[in-house]
Amino acid sequence: VQLQASGGGLVQAGGSLRLSCAASGRTFSSYIMGWFRQAPGKEREFVAAITTSGSRPLYADSVSGRFTISRDNANRMVYLQMNSLKPEDTAVYYCAADAVRSILQSMATTQNEYDYWGQGTLVTVSS
Repeated sequence: VQLQASGGGLVQAGGSLRLSCAASGRTFSSYIMGWFRQAPGKEREFVAAITTSGSRPLYADSVSGRFTISRDNANRMVYLQMNSLKPEDTAVYYCAADAVRSILQSMATTQNEYDYWGQGTLVTVSS
């Protein structure tokens, strides 16, 4: 799977952005999809994930209620709608794919669980 993230940019605090991640490969629907971010001088952190069907999302506490993850399996896309943005949301955002190997597999929040990564898109929130 190859991933291409886009949609980043400069936005004022309180504004919104929608990130997109386009995936190649015919097995997209068999991957849990996630978004991570890395702020300058900080480690990469989990933002959100979504199940293969798109029926169940998972969010980091810091973005819960403001961000929404969704996916379109027919078009091999995953999205991150970001509302009420704060300066502390400034980071490079990465989409990632985690191959499902077991019916009992849960959504991972650690980056080492994900198999494929996009190149990242920069989000800058000004105060």
